[in-house]
Amino acid sequence: MSEQGRGDDVYQPEGSDADNRPDDDLDPENVIDEPDLDEMLDTGYSPPEKPLGVSKYGTTGEEQREGESLDGRLAQEVPEDDPLPADRAADGPEDNGPEEDDAGDERAGRVAVTDEEPGAERNNRVLGRDVGIDGGAASAEEAAVHIQDDEGA
Repeated sequence: MSEQGRGDDVYQPEGSDADNRPDDDLDPENVIDEPDLDEMLDTGYSPPEKPLGVSKYGTTGEEQREGESLDGRLAQEVPEDDPLPADRAADGPEDNGPEEDDAGDERAGRVAVTDEEPGAERNNRVLGRDVGIDGGAASAEEAAVHIQDDEGA
């Protein structure tokens, strides 16, 4: 072979990346997530509408030594906002919304494939028959299926 090195022998890095960590600090202008100085100046500062904690109990040394009474602490409590509107607050135990009147009262059983071949007029439908409720617990999908009367059919 010739005196020149092969392509694999030309550059072999020394050590791994774990050994070659940079020892200098990151340059703030090259950090991706951080806003640059111009953005920080444009953002500005909006002070709170009222001072925080100045009017609360315990800001003076005397109040800190005495301690706050339980009645004073309970008076500061603010009730949480109701996450549900008033018209949906008491719909049901699971809060899944109002119960639909469209669903029938009788639960359907399992659906199995029928042995009948679909006719030419039904070539895009799948035929099945109700084989009754299984002895075990039904899955959520099976329990959600109810029989509905055909009105006007």
